Amino acid sequence: MEATRTGSQRVSTLELFFDLVFVLTITQLTGVLYEAPTWRSLLEVVLMLALIFWMYGGYVWLTNAVAANTTRRREVLLAGMGAYFVLSLSVPGAFVSSGLAFGLAYAVIVVVHVGLFTRATSQDVVAGILRIFRGNMASAALVLAGGALGGTAQYVLWAAAVAVQWLTPVVQGLQGFEVEPGHFVERHGLVLLIAIGESVVAVGIGASGLAIDGGLVLVALLGLALSACLWWLYFGHGDDERAERALSAMAPLPRARAALVAFFFCYLAMLLGVVAIAAAEHSALEDPFGELTWAKAALLGGGVAVVLAGDAAFRRTLGLGSSVTRAAVALLALATIPLGAVSAALQIGVLVALLSVALVARR
Repeated sequence: MEATRTGSQRVSTLELFFDLVFVLTITQLTGVLYEAPTWRSLLEVVLMLALIFWMYGGYVWLTNAVAANTTRRREVLLAGMGAYFVLSLSVPGAFVSSGLAFGLAYAVIVVVHVGLFTRATSQDVVAGILRIFRGNMASAALVLAGGALGGTAQYVLWAAAVAVQWLTPVVQGLQGFEVEPGHFVERHGLVLLIAIGESVVAVGIGASGLAIDGGLVLVALLGLALSACLWWLYFGHGDDERAERALSAMAPLPRARAALVAFFFCYLAMLLGVVAIAAAEHSALEDPFGELTWAKAALLGGGVAVVLAGDAAFRRTLGLGSSVTRAAVALLALATIPLGAVSAALQIGVLVALLSVALVARR
């Protein structure tokens, strides 16, 4: 069977299964912010999400180049999935007691990734991943050392690991990487969709055990409307299909660069925003008409702003049209923070109204 993909191949059920395990980390990161909405917790979430999503993206590039269509390749991908599951379980205590487990799981993820990537039939692809692998292993070593040491050293070493990852493509280049647009865009779109859906599940879990009264129903429906607006923002106007066409029109090297910027950096912002929104909505369920703390109101308004900013940057990177309205609404989302200090339902309702403006404008 062929190791490489053809343009007609789409996302497999095994890849979707892998994504479900990855998105567990979104739920875990949401829990970290919900339990302690502080600057320290936000820093921890940003560091962990950056590290986790970098290697998730690496697995998307992997299955974009090497189809998991043999028993051996599926077993290897399942091993990577197992490591991701352990990593997800270690997220809540990563900066307290489970940093070493996080680091060990992360190292396994990196090794499995390169091992399967070298099965690509294109020697240019193999050469490209071996260049990137040095940076990935360096960052994995920093994550492992930070997890073992803990304390201030962990923050410093994990931040250094993120810096190494982000600089590696700049230093090593992306020559040799071939992006098949159909599969690549579909896979990222599905993980964003699952993440938005997982945020709905997290809010639903937060509502379990609470009395079903008018206030709870109202804020739950407003939260669902907010999630629906986030879906519509990306999928409702066909930006995923337009992104595929934009990548297809590019030469191989510019396509790889655009794919990295749009589907890692811009997507990272959107996923971070989803995490922040879900953490704040979880709190809103407890007292729908009561005030949020300023920290959680900031998570809610800031989360929407970050999603909009990431989406605007995504559209700009791929030339999908103007994002003036989205950028303006992102600023207005920040202005809703004082409303959360009055009423959780009020802030969510205004955010839904603002996003509706962006959806109607389609810019």
